[in-house]
Amino acid sequence: MRQLFRHLRNWVIFSLLCLVVSWSLPAQAATRSNSRLEQQVIQILREHPEVIIESVQTYQQQQQQQVNQAREEFLQELKTHAKAVIGNSPATSAVEFKAVLVEFSDFQCPYCAEAHKTLKQLIAKHQGEVTLVYKHLPLIPIHDQAMPAARAAWAANQQGKFWEYHDALFTNQKQLGEALYLDIAKKLDLDLEKFNSDRRLADTAISEDIQLAQKLGVAGTPFFVMNSKTFSGGIQLSDVESKLAEAS
Repeated sequence: MRQLFRHLRNWVIFSLLCLVVSWSLPAQAATRSNSRLEQQVIQILREHPEVIIESVQTYQQQQQQQVNQAREEFLQELKTHAKAVIGNSPATSAVEFKAVLVEFSDFQCPYCAEAHKTLKQLIAKHQGEVTLVYKHLPLIPIHDQAMPAARAAWAANQQGKFWEYHDALFTNQKQLGEALYLDIAKKLDLDLEKFNSDRRLADTAISEDIQLAQKLGVAGTPFFVMNSKTFSGGIQLSDVESKLAEAS
């Protein structure tokens, strides 16, 4: 039966390809061909809707396999070549002989703001044991200020003030907007001309982080990678500490 489904699925795909090709034929011939193929495909799908279900399931399995493989490769690279994985991303300290915690985050995400409080405690309590690395993942479709905030933080990083800017954004998350971005920059004594110029250059670097997140199948924020484990959502200090102990 499974073999039959596979043949039916392949036939449907072939028919759809023929339908696409027929669009390039002369108008009358294309119309007759389109109509005939459409009727055949519709009839098959009516009689065998399981073909669609199996095709979707197969596609989902293939996608998940690709995500799993990408995560395994990323975790291995993080273990053996942490500096290459971190690249130019902001990090709280040098990575030598320390556990590396990679965070994918969105400055407008309320869960990220809560995680920020926990991570502050973690870094303060375990100085010299863990390096926190920030990767941008602005959830643009649902957070209108996520990308502008990410650009501002990236620009602050070009003047060595990422973490101060990062903290101010999360502390004032409900006020995200242009007035706040400039106000924080002024309070941190940033060169405003350079800050504004760098904000216009930030998209390439931020897009690289977004593409990495997509490759790893990251569906939301915050998302974390430490040693050989990934975890997401709300985090407790004790939970992260246990993972830190395992990584050490």
